[in-house]
Amino acid sequence: MSIRGASGQIARAALSWPGVEAHAHRFGGTEFRLGSREIGHVHGDHLVDIPFPTRVREEVVAAGQAQPHHVLPESGWVSVYLHRPRDVAGAIALLQRSYQIASAQQARRKAG
Repeated sequence: MSIRGASGQIARAALSWPGVEAHAHRFGGTEFRLGSREIGHVHGDHLVDIPFPTRVREEVVAAGQAQPHHVLPESGWVSVYLHRPRDVAGAIALLQRSYQIASAQQARRKAG
């Protein structure tokens, strides 16, 4: 089951954050990038994949906010399946967290 219009809702949210751009994802769907760094991608209205440092991945999986990535479960990536409207809001919140981590890293590089 998927949430009709979820990918559009997620894209509108992600593209509202400064510097985020949408690109075609190599495995289908749309990826969102801050500069050259991907902050996550959406596969239609049913799945969002988001990269995190391993420590953050462990935290969000333990909290039940996401599952280990469906293909690379040992990586820092997580997967969020969109079954209910609250899953869309949760995916947006996790994408925003990924964005905040990427923004902070980008700012440190510019300052250094």
